[in-house]
Amino acid sequence: MACFVCKGQLVDKLTNFLADLGDCIVVIKNVPSQVCIQCGEISYNNETARKLEEIINSIRHSPTEIAVINYNTRKVA
Repeated sequence: MACFVCKGQLVDKLTNFLADLGDCIVVIKNVPSQVCIQCGEISYNNETARKLEEIINSIRHSPTEIAVINYNTRKVA
């Protein structure tokens, strides 16, 4: 697969995903990603994107201001 931005080569890596929900900052560590070796663009497959969305939605109404979650240990219903 090629990068959507520059058409460079993608390599599999673990990255961190950051979401600013307004009331809460969420950091999800060790996310399986495809990273372009040319421009650094990060992309996710459909399964990973779905799980990230589920994790974010489960935290959305949490009373915490900062949440740090390990992608690999987070169980989502």
